[in-house]
Amino acid sequence: MTAATQRTSDSGVSIWLDDLSRTRIESGNLQELIADKNVVGVTTNPSIFQKALSQVGPYDAQLKELGKVDVETAIRELTTTDVRNATDIFREIAEKTDFVDGRVSIEVDPRLAHETEATEKQAVELWEKVNRPNAMIKIPATLEGLPAITATLAKGISVNVTLIFSLERYEQVIDAFIEGIAQADANGHPLEHIGSVASFFVSRVDTAVDKKLEEIGTDEAKALEGKAAIANARLAYELFEKKFAEDPRWAALEAKGAKKQRPLWASTGTKNPAYSDCVYVDELVAPHIVNTMPEKTLNALADHGNGAPTIPGTYEESHAVMAKLADLGIDFKAVTDKLEADGVAAFIKSWDSVLADVQAGIDRVNG
Repeated sequence: MTAATQRTSDSGVSIWLDDLSRTRIESGNLQELIADKNVVGVTTNPSIFQKALSQVGPYDAQLKELGKVDVETAIRELTTTDVRNATDIFREIAEKTDFVDGRVSIEVDPRLAHETEATEKQAVELWEKVNRPNAMIKIPATLEGLPAITATLAKGISVNVTLIFSLERYEQVIDAFIEGIAQADANGHPLEHIGSVASFFVSRVDTAVDKKLEEIGTDEAKALEGKAAIANARLAYELFEKKFAEDPRWAALEAKGAKKQRPLWASTGTKNPAYSDCVYVDELVAPHIVNTMPEKTLNALADHGNGAPTIPGTYEESHAVMAKLADLGIDFKAVTDKLEADGVAAFIKSWDSVLADVQAGIDRVNG
């Protein structure tokens, strides 16, 4: 283990890898990251599978075995096989942590982001297809996704809620989670192994806000560059602490073995080269956090990260940052609404590429 990744873990952060591919699994690289860099989970998304499935070769044997199936079936088989194999690699960690970690996430089709019932249906299908207790089904935190999150948890299925950008939506996600756990309890499901994380996106917020600050161009605006994303995430952690401490429904469910939905920092790769390449890890360290990071960010953390706690004591300063942005005329809700819409659109675009790449693979191996 590297000193920085161990320190980060010791400070209460679960390090997950934001990447997966057949090559990473079969080469032994995933096991190496577990052994050497404190990696205790994996997240995937349509863009990650686009990158993996565009590779010619690693998936050919399974495509050949599948024969001339329709492309949707082929994608389902390829992606759930990778996720199932990864969950098996993490099974020991899952059992050692009472299924808090050792989780591997797979996302519902992004084209269903605004369709509640279709999302619920596919969440069940993916859960049953992967068929591992340490899997997690990713559901976007769109308004239509919120009732699907509740309904999926109510069936005893673990959920990773994705594409959260605002505190307002995050509070709705926590409420959807608590209601889902309450329904799972009413439905007779044991609560202790129903896992959930709330994926709060970080660096994309700075990219969007910094652009507006540059347009304003004043010294006051420039002084706020690179501060919005970290302030927003720290205030999400404040909300996490407050909601789970004060909600009377939660206390009763926790007494029955339910585990808190942890905040997960997503989009933690640094986009602006002027900022530290592990700033969205080092500035967001606190207990009960998951940080899922691309390998480049993980390597930066391992090489020169800090890992000491950095969220406690920052709430007042973070509220001040958000107030200054508002004073400058930045409509933060408009920013986060657009980020959500753009996030869904980007995943749909990636999925369209997955469809084309896998169809080309089917044609190639059956030619």
